[in-house]
Amino acid sequence: MTTLRTAAGTIIRAFRAAKIMTLVELSDLVGRSGRTVHRRLREWGAISSYNCNGRYYCLPEVAEFDKHGLWRFRCAAFSRHGTLTDTVAALVRSSAAGLAAAELEGILGVGVQSFAARLCAGGPVARFRHDGRFVYVSSDPNRGRQQREAKMRASDAGLPSDAEAVEVLVEMIRCPAAGLDEVARALAARGTPVTADRIRRLLERHGLAKKGALDSARSGR
Repeated sequence: MTTLRTAAGTIIRAFRAAKIMTLVELSDLVGRSGRTVHRRLREWGAISSYNCNGRYYCLPEVAEFDKHGLWRFRCAAFSRHGTLTDTVAALVRSSAAGLAAAELEGILGVGVQSFAARLCAGGPVARFRHDGRFVYVSSDPNRGRQQREAKMRASDAGLPSDAEAVEVLVEMIRCPAAGLDEVARALAARGTPVTADRIRRLLERHGLAKKGALDSARSGR
């Protein structure tokens, strides 16, 4: 049987080569019990996936986190914020104007409807109804008020939220020849309902509007 020092070195080398591994794979690799390996993973600050029932692990230095603090590799998704619940709370807290469930799901790649409401029961998240859907904001009174006001201002201006704007720009980069109506339909199919008119206002606000795209949206082509 390998020594603990040898086992630790083997696990670290395996992580660097494979990037993500399951507890079973690691246990089989070094011939140690899952409990022993799990203890070592905690000592190293290893992160478990927030999807796939938490089966996969990675080391923090291996993960390549995006601006949301998320990293996906193959089927597994990881968050520097911790669990899925902690991640939802962090995303909501850092958002400028709160996030609807569809927006959270677009960022995370997993469903949140089943437990997002539970976070509002004395937890880190509150919610309010806006345009026919719940928007999740921080439960901190001051931060939550700022987010609500930002959401109302964006609605008054007819602009997408920050999260929606990101989705719009990503879709336009992915399909640069698409008209604004096509962009709107693609976003709606992914759970982000943003009309072509609101997309046009967003582009005009930031000086990104292309005459051809605007003409297409206005004419309905």
